[in-house]
Amino acid sequence: MPVDSVLREDHVRVVTMDFPPVNALPVQGWFDLAAALDEASRDLTTHAVVLRAEGRGFNAGVDIKEMQHTSGFDALIGANKGCFAAFKAVYECAVPVVAAVHGFCLGGGVGLVGNADTVVASDDAYFGVPEVKQGALGAATHMARLVPQHLMRTLYYTARTVPATQLLQFGSVLEVVPRASLDDAALAVAGEIAANDSRVIRAAKEALNGIDPVDVNKSYRFEQGFTMELNLAGVSDELRDGFAGTDKAGRR
Repeated sequence: MPVDSVLREDHVRVVTMDFPPVNALPVQGWFDLAAALDEASRDLTTHAVVLRAEGRGFNAGVDIKEMQHTSGFDALIGANKGCFAAFKAVYECAVPVVAAVHGFCLGGGVGLVGNADTVVASDDAYFGVPEVKQGALGAATHMARLVPQHLMRTLYYTARTVPATQLLQFGSVLEVVPRASLDDAALAVAGEIAANDSRVIRAAKEALNGIDPVDVNKSYRFEQGFTMELNLAGVSDELRDGFAGTDKAGRR
């Protein structure tokens, strides 16, 4: 299963992404991930969620090749809607979501992690929003929840990445551990949350979302509008073709 959801005896639900080779999610993958998190919200026996991934890295964003091999704008619109649904499902999950991040966390991966409640990372983890390289905009809303404003802007404009170790000083990453210890570290935090009365924790999650200074759903949707403009202007196709090594018809 590309998206797997398992409820443990300690009431921690582990949601795992597995989309080889780099966890670049296709359109359906984003919706499947959203569905898994929505299920966690509805299930009162779920007290906390660990969001993790198999493979080389946590998440490489959207599947650019799927987009370029699909005629018209169906894949683009699908990716926009799918990412919005998945990010929203993380943010609005009725229980806290602990992101366990290893390797690369790029683009859409930052959207997931930026909306999580707690982030635990391995010592090889790094974060970035390389959208400008593919003629898109997005996830600045979520990167701004991980780093200070000026660093976010620099990362956005340059497509640079930032290591998890640097995020420790901002408090956006709780702890950085060896890769082999990542799952245990994330499960430990989630288990600590899950041990509390879930009625209180669910109320706390709703309360904390209610006092957030930025509406992440509206903010991200605003960003997506500029991506659509760039696509209509032909800029995005040109840059994605170069990235994917194909033309619009899928020829190399």
